[in-house]
Amino acid sequence: MFLPTTREELDRLGWNELDVILVTGDSYIDSPFIGTAVIGKVLQHAGYRVGVIAQPDIHSGYDITRLGEPRLFWGVTGGSIDSMVANYTSLKKKRKSDDYTPGGSNNRRPDRAVIIYANLIRRYFKKTKPIVLGGIEASLRRIAHYDFWSDRVRAPIIFDAKADYLLYGMAEKAVVQLADALRDDADPRGIRGLCYIAGGHDNDPTLLNYTELPSYETVAEDKRSFADMFRTFYQNNDALTAKGLYQKHDTRYLVHNPPALPLTQEEMDGVYALNFDHVQHPFYESIGKVRALETIKFAIPTHRGCYGECNFCAITVHEGRTVQWRSEESVLTEARQLTKYPDFKGYIADLSGPTANMYGFECKHKLQRGACPDKRCLYPEICPSLQADHRQHLELLRQIRSVEGVKKVFVASGIRYDLLLNDKECGKDYLREVVEHHVSGQMKVAPEHTEDHVLVKMGKPGTASLVEFKQLFDRMTCEAGKEQFLTYYLIAAYPGCTDEDMRHLKRFASRTLKINPEQVQIFLPTPSTYAALMYYTGMDPFTGKPLFVEKDPVKKEKQKNIAVEKQKIVE
Repeated sequence: MFLPTTREELDRLGWNELDVILVTGDSYIDSPFIGTAVIGKVLQHAGYRVGVIAQPDIHSGYDITRLGEPRLFWGVTGGSIDSMVANYTSLKKKRKSDDYTPGGSNNRRPDRAVIIYANLIRRYFKKTKPIVLGGIEASLRRIAHYDFWSDRVRAPIIFDAKADYLLYGMAEKAVVQLADALRDDADPRGIRGLCYIAGGHDNDPTLLNYTELPSYETVAEDKRSFADMFRTFYQNNDALTAKGLYQKHDTRYLVHNPPALPLTQEEMDGVYALNFDHVQHPFYESIGKVRALETIKFAIPTHRGCYGECNFCAITVHEGRTVQWRSEESVLTEARQLTKYPDFKGYIADLSGPTANMYGFECKHKLQRGACPDKRCLYPEICPSLQADHRQHLELLRQIRSVEGVKKVFVASGIRYDLLLNDKECGKDYLREVVEHHVSGQMKVAPEHTEDHVLVKMGKPGTASLVEFKQLFDRMTCEAGKEQFLTYYLIAAYPGCTDEDMRHLKRFASRTLKINPEQVQIFLPTPSTYAALMYYTGMDPFTGKPLFVEKDPVKKEKQKNIAVEKQKIVE
C-alpha cells in the first residue's frame, strides 16, 4: 500500500492530518531500495500517519502545501543520491538525465536539495513543526565537510538548512524513537544517530562527556585542523565504540550523538516485510516512468554495510562498517512475492548488498567489542579474525533458484575478489556456482586502479589477487561452456595518480586483462570520505606527506582518455 501523496488519498483514508510528511528529491518509488519508502513504512508500522511529497516545485507552494502541516515533524531528504552528485559530473558539468525523476530528464531535483526543501517548508509554514534531515545527503554532510562543487569547507548541513534535527545512517530505529519523543513531548536529544544544535557548551551537560572537534571556523581556514577533525569523526562511526562529538559554529554547537545500534536480524527482517509495492506511485508515474525501476523492481537487498572501507566510498559513514544481513527465509519470502507480479518474467536482477559476497559472515570480535580503532578488516591484508565464509550466500543462491517461477537470479553487484580468494574452504565453490548460474554475461569487479602507490591511497588490494581471480573466472567460464567476461571499474585522476600512472594502467589492462578499458570514471570527491580529504588538503592523511592531486578539469579528462583510448590488445 502506498503512503498518501495527494489530498484525495487522505480523504479516501479518512485522515484529517498526518503525523509526519516526508519530502524527497526522488520520485516516490515504493521499494525497499528507496530510503523514503523504507522510513515511511517503518513509521507507518509504528502507528503513525505518514505522507510523501516527492520532488516539490520549489517556485510555488502548490506541492509543499498540498498535504497540510504534519502533527509531529517534517522529514527532508535529497533522495537516494546526494543532489550535487545527481546533478553534476566529476567535471562539474550538468547531468542531463536522472534515473529517479519521471521521464528521466534532470529537471526536478534542485542543487543542495536538503537545504532548498527545508527553506521551502519554512517559507510556507511559519514557525512550523520540527524539520528533520535524513538520507545520504544529510548523512554525509552532518559535520563540517569539504564540498567539491564550491571548493570550500561548508558548515554542518543542519545549520545551512536551519533544521531542528538530523538523523544519520539508515535511521529506522532512530526515526521511530524521535516520533515517539515528539508525540510524548519528551526530549529527543539523547537518541543515538541524531544530531542537533545546542545554544552553548554550558547549556548542554551532555557535552561534558563528548569529544570536541575543532570549530567550523578553524577547519574552514586550516587544512591540517580539517584533517585532524575528519580523523576523529571517522574513528567515531562504530556503534559499539563511538563517542559523542560536538563542534562549535559561531556561538552555537553541532551535537553529534553516537551512531544507532545495528539492527538485529529479526529487526531487519521486519523492515523488509513491510509490504512494498515495488512500483512508482501512480501520481508520479502519470508524469513519466523512472529508469531506476528497471534495475531495482525485481532485485532483492540481502544485506547492508561494508567492511571494505575503500577511501573513496561513503558507505562506511552512512551504512556503517558492520555488515548486517537478512535471514534466508526473509529473502526467500520476498522472492516468492516477486513471482506473483504479472510483469515478472522469472528473472531476479540482483541479489546482494553493497558488496555481494559479504552476506552471512562478520568478525566475531567486531560484533562483540566494535570495530578495531587501529586496523581495517580487509586492508592492507584480510584480518584473520574475519574468517571469510561464503557458505550462507551460496546456500541462499541455491534456495532462490528453487523458488517456483524463478528462472534465473543474478549477482549483479560487485564481488570483492580478495575476500573470495581468502575463503580457502568455499570460495572456489562459490565462484563456480556464480559463474555457472548467476552471471548475466558479465560480472562486475572494481580494482579501481593497477598502480600500487595509487591503490594504497584507495585502500584497495594489489593486482595479484585480481589476476588470480581473473584466471579462475576465465577457467570456470570455459569449463561451463559459457561466453562471459569481467567488467572492470577504474578511476582516473584519483589523488596521487599521474598521467604516467594511467599509461601503466592502460598497459596492464591490455597485456594482462586483455581489455581496452571502458568503465573508467573521473574521480569525484564525495563529502566525508578520506579521498575527499586527500583531494582538498593535497596531503596523505595517513602519513602527513604532500600528495599530488590533479585538479585541472582538462588534465583530469586527459587521464581518463589515456585509459579508454582504443588500441590493439597485446596478446
